[in-house]
Amino acid sequence: MYSTLLTLHSLTRWLVLGSLLFAIFWSYRGWLQKRSFLKFDNRVRTIATTFAHIQFVLGVTLYFVSPIVSYFLHNFGTAVHERAIRFFGMEHITVMLIAVGVITVGSAKAKRLQNDTDKFKTMAIWFTIALVLILSSIPWSFSPLTSRPNFRWF
Repeated sequence: MYSTLLTLHSLTRWLVLGSLLFAIFWSYRGWLQKRSFLKFDNRVRTIATTFAHIQFVLGVTLYFVSPIVSYFLHNFGTAVHERAIRFFGMEHITVMLIAVGVITVGSAKAKRLQNDTDKFKTMAIWFTIALVLILSSIPWSFSPLTSRPNFRWF
């Protein structure tokens, strides 16, 4: 179960990043060009938010079955001083929880606004903040802090 969840979580990251990057591009385009907020724009917002929520559910489930997190929680005194263990036991989940919260709030705010330009602006700002948080806490293969493969396969 652990390896399947880990693979799904790793692969779903690309759906989150792709949909979020497209939503950010699309919202800045709509905001700066003062476009009308159409059904497609709403779909872009919804898809990016949905992928983030799916990834979050996979991540939280993974958190509770991960041997790394189990070690972190049962050996907190020593594990907190081990960079890779602390990253997955505390830092990654905290920043990602905040990022998904930012996406959710930004999506909800944009949905409730009446002015089309304000909808795009709200999406652009909130989703950009979330993307920066996400990019800072992905264990990239090139990261000096802790690294994992960019693609995991079953």
